Amino acid sequence: MVGKQLKLLRERAGLSQSEFGRLVRYGPDHISAMERGVRTPRPDFLVKADPILNANGMLIAVIPDVEDAMRRARTRHPEWYRGQAEMEKDAAELHFYANHAMPGLLQTEAHARAVFAKHRPFLSEETIEKRVADRLSRQQIFERWPPPIVSYVLEEAILDRPVGGSRVHADQLRRLLTVGDRQNVEIQVMLTEVEEHPNMDSAFNLLVPKGHEQVAYLEAQGHPQLIINREDVREIADRYGIMRAMALTPKQSRALIAEKVDKL
Repeated sequence: MVGKQLKLLRERAGLSQSEFGRLVRYGPDHISAMERGVRTPRPDFLVKADPILNANGMLIAVIPDVEDAMRRARTRHPEWYRGQAEMEKDAAELHFYANHAMPGLLQTEAHARAVFAKHRPFLSEETIEKRVADRLSRQQIFERWPPPIVSYVLEEAILDRPVGGSRVHADQLRRLLTVGDRQNVEIQVMLTEVEEHPNMDSAFNLLVPKGHEQVAYLEAQGHPQLIINREDVREIADRYGIMRAMALTPKQSRALIAEKVDKL
């Protein structure tokens, strides 16, 4: 709503996005994103924009609503993760390589709570509960129709780390068996005994957003990176394909996971 108001007022003032951007010290791409509703205008921006666009206080009046929307958004996703979460929600395909932590879409509630409880710096109980709820809400993607194509390559070490204790861990492994039984999901395990593979580096996700080309998403120490360059994405996808060929098949992986559950 605010974006549409901005565009109407800017055009009424006879300003291009570049001209308006220079007056408020924002780039034209940023102005375009706000007008399209992709980015939320910050309160200080609205204060600057109101007199420039002769809005007579209209933009300032919506600041409390904007601040409330920003607060609600922060409770659902950390700011750095929101773009990834939106792409994931509507993706046609999702592919994950995980080398040390259970991917969020696969986590049980107890596993997710144990992960957030060990977060440093410490999180408040309220924040932990909100983040657990968000992680579980993301898993609704498995209920979507038509369902996305989903695949995982998990390092065996993830299956052996008893996050939350043996009972929580056993339930987590059973969760893998349940999700892996879905027609649109394939879970493969990369055995620790495999001497080497093409990605001796960090974890990554590959996504095919609805109506768009494949992109890659990386995250290290809470710092995200979205990769859209075609050649860079192709190289990551190539590595992922080789890794899938080297990992256990979904059937073999299921048998291994079941065996590990029986030993707990």
